[in-house]
Amino acid sequence: DRGPAGGAETGALVLRAQPAAQPAVSNAVSHALMGQQPQIGRNLLAGRRAPLKLEQPEWHAPWKLMRVISGHLGWVRTIAVDPTNEWFATGSNDRTIKIWDLASGSLKLTLTGHISTVRALCISDRHPYLFSAGDDKLVKCWDLEMNKAVRSYHGHLSGVYCASLHPTLDVLVTGGRDAAVRVWDVRTAAPVFVLGGHTNTVSAIVTQASEPQIISGSMDSTVRLWDLAAGKSRATLTNHKKSVRALALHPKEYTFMSGSADNLKKWKCPDGEFLQNLPGHNTIINSLTVNEDGVMVSAGDNGTMLFWDWKTGHCFQQQMTIAQPGSLEAEHGVYTVCYDRSGSRLLSGEADKTIKVWKEDPEATPQTHPVQYNPVKEPKRY
Repeated sequence: DRGPAGGAETGALVLRAQPAAQPAVSNAVSHALMGQQPQIGRNLLAGRRAPLKLEQPEWHAPWKLMRVISGHLGWVRTIAVDPTNEWFATGSNDRTIKIWDLASGSLKLTLTGHISTVRALCISDRHPYLFSAGDDKLVKCWDLEMNKAVRSYHGHLSGVYCASLHPTLDVLVTGGRDAAVRVWDVRTAAPVFVLGGHTNTVSAIVTQASEPQIISGSMDSTVRLWDLAAGKSRATLTNHKKSVRALALHPKEYTFMSGSADNLKKWKCPDGEFLQNLPGHNTIINSLTVNEDGVMVSAGDNGTMLFWDWKTGHCFQQQMTIAQPGSLEAEHGVYTVCYDRSGSRLLSGEADKTIKVWKEDPEATPQTHPVQYNPVKEPKRY
């Protein structure tokens, strides 16, 4: 009788011994197949974030008002600067596009043709073309050698709120109240793609040569990154709680900023990895812009302009715009901000029908205007 019992016993011993050896072998094999070294204790620290190293913000001179340009008869909604940095164009609620001399601020030309507010302008770097979009559903291409509209891009079902020219392809991207991002061939005026996915007005678009080539912000409080080759959405960022009306790409870094009434948020391309919150500008953010020195400006609907250090997210200046004498107190509102090509002049389009030109204070030094940096010790993660 002992034979089978002994066999059962040895079998039991073998069965007990086997599981102890198995995981070590299977782990070693799986790590070898995955081409990675087994890391001991990594899971224990996965949930805990390493404490952030607090960088000191760079010193930036405060900005001050240099010139006020008046001439429009309605709110100034959009500004675009010419690649040669000699002139700039503005679009307004008075249905006109005006071209101004950047150095003197004098009016050079007025273009008429839109039958409602002009909401977006962009100037081509490679062709003598100016593109405009407005509440009248029209997207127009103006030839700046003949000073007249030469093409119209038909397809939007409602007002067009934003437009952007691709830096390397002959492609124009527009977005508007029909919640679609439309991609047009500049030369033939043919629609290339209709990018669907947003559920409310598309209010901001930026384009870049590297992936994602198109980034759009919408009043459905999402930011979408688009794959232009495939013609579909690549990622949707749902962190904002309010409408996203402003986007800005950094000219050197591979990052971008989105602006909403709850927060400004900084993201990393190409996948939209969240980097940082910039709290403090508690109003509707109409526009964002950043120059190569890393000075970002956010323009608020209540007439506030906040100046930020891009790298650390430190707000080094809060500026209330000065409404033109004779305009209502309610006309404190900044609709658009835009740097000239050198980044040394800031142009703002406002609700008091003026364009204001801002520059850095030449007398300011780090001693007269020291950096007062009080960072949030434990910043929000989302």
